[in-house]
Amino acid sequence: MTTDINLSINTLQKAYASGETSPEQLIKSLLVEAKSLTAVWIHLLTETEIAPYLANLKNMSPETHPLYGVPFAIKDNIDLAGIPTTAACAEFAYTPEKSAFVVEELIAAGAIPLGKTNLDQFATGLVGTRSPYGATPNSFNPKYISGGSSSGSAVATAKGIVSFALGTDTAGSGRVPACFNNLVGLKPSKGLLSTSGVVPACRSLDCVSIFALTADDANTVFQVAAKYDEDDRYARKNIAENIKPVVLNNKFTFAIPKAEQLAFFGCDSYERAFIQAVTALEKLGGTKVELDFTPLLDAAKLLYEGPWVAERYIATQDILEEQPEVMMDVTRTIISQGDKHSAVDTFYALYRLQSLKKLADKLIGQVDVLVTPTAGRHFTLDEIAQEPMLYNSQLGYYTNFMNLLDYTAIAVPTKFTSKGLPFGVTLFSDAFTDQKLLTYAKRIQDDAQLSLGATGWTLPKTTLSTESDAFIDVVVCGAHLSGMALNWQLTDRKAVLIEQTQSAAKYQMYSIAGEIERPAMIRNGVFDQQKGTSFEVEVWRLPIEAFGSFVAGIAQPLGIGKVELADGRWLTGFIAEGHAAAGNNISSFGSWRAYKAQTA
Repeated sequence: MTTDINLSINTLQKAYASGETSPEQLIKSLLVEAKSLTAVWIHLLTETEIAPYLANLKNMSPETHPLYGVPFAIKDNIDLAGIPTTAACAEFAYTPEKSAFVVEELIAAGAIPLGKTNLDQFATGLVGTRSPYGATPNSFNPKYISGGSSSGSAVATAKGIVSFALGTDTAGSGRVPACFNNLVGLKPSKGLLSTSGVVPACRSLDCVSIFALTADDANTVFQVAAKYDEDDRYARKNIAENIKPVVLNNKFTFAIPKAEQLAFFGCDSYERAFIQAVTALEKLGGTKVELDFTPLLDAAKLLYEGPWVAERYIATQDILEEQPEVMMDVTRTIISQGDKHSAVDTFYALYRLQSLKKLADKLIGQVDVLVTPTAGRHFTLDEIAQEPMLYNSQLGYYTNFMNLLDYTAIAVPTKFTSKGLPFGVTLFSDAFTDQKLLTYAKRIQDDAQLSLGATGWTLPKTTLSTESDAFIDVVVCGAHLSGMALNWQLTDRKAVLIEQTQSAAKYQMYSIAGEIERPAMIRNGVFDQQKGTSFEVEVWRLPIEAFGSFVAGIAQPLGIGKVELADGRWLTGFIAEGHAAAGNNISSFGSWRAYKAQTA
């Protein structure tokens, strides 16, 4: 651990606000500590190189710049202006005049780059050992691999040198190192984070990924970085529902592979950890479903056995053909296979992939989220040295299919094994479900209460704002409650239950006769001598475009106004005209549900 200051973003901002430290003081200290890490940095910025970024903060404010003074690291296949980009191959190096689009967005939000990090050469590998700059040791046990290809970025974050780091994730490089270093690793939807200024691995599949100490931090960085880049040919515009954090139902369904499809490659501790993670998800309100993952696993085989390796060949063609000796043997062996596939092979593979995607999408549609181990086993450095190809392939068992099938994924830590090594699961779903997955990841992380990375820092209690112009939260107390007669009026409008709570103890409830019996909740007046009662209510998040039609269907004497909740909040909800008090007072039941159960 480098400093007593917890570098999770919210905590760091509080330290700045209190005067506990300043960006200048913190960065100076972190640069000293960063030099002690083995094989993490390819280029650590000097104080002179970092000075302009600190100077930029004079025109910024923590209130307006969400990453004000937040230190971060950049995988060295992503451009930072004026600093060589090597992709872990010195002979390939070039010095860009401008930073990658995503780096520019982060710096514009106040983030401070500390340096360029080590990686498996040309981002080819999941092990963190395929670099002429050295094998990056695991942040918990140096005898074990750190995971790749984004090894340096993961370890810099886990060691508390930076608050977050950028990696890339084509086949699992942002998830496997996150798992092995007790981090959250977000592989966003393809095209949401620009790949302009990124050395390609497979250009049609590449994603810039985010390593963070917490799911909240990953979300903060994601919201800054996910800006549309006109110059990125693979860029996609985000959708409204995926821009801001969301709140989801407490009850959810999740799918895991059938038992015979789970692979742990002889690692009993990871198998036990996955069983425990599934149990924890069930305790959080999840209902487990076992599905046949065959389409996903078959798609995974296409990544290296199919023609997509040709994209790696294209990205490195000049150096592969002119200076092949400068590549590491294992890297050259893999990439050199890229010119072996014909156009016919490519189209056959594309047809095969499309068939598999249709089958896989049917699985995705059956549950709220799908869950696998992030990796089936954690290998030692010695084991990888003995079987570099086989074990690397096994590390991609749960990751290689993700980008081919255009899914979004997040790795989240769940526990430590008996050997003191981290374990975690990956959650995934359709493209443009980043916010949904981040919400589930936060629930898991809050439940697990693990320390952050390898720092020993405790998980801070934070809540990201879920406010959005696209939704409105509505308090319901009667026939619109979940399972009740008019609940369909909410669900048909794609409303989501976000909270079950109580009203303030300042209301009376009356039953209103009609074709469908309904309650009227009336707030006690200033001079009302009746004692107020607290009632069961639910808060439903309703798309704003559906709010008008919902309100239009409300019959008198009910209407929409503001309802006070037990915790003092005032939210939009059902109120009633005073003459509704002519009905039967049912306040003693404490809820509409209890009244209906008694009178059924």
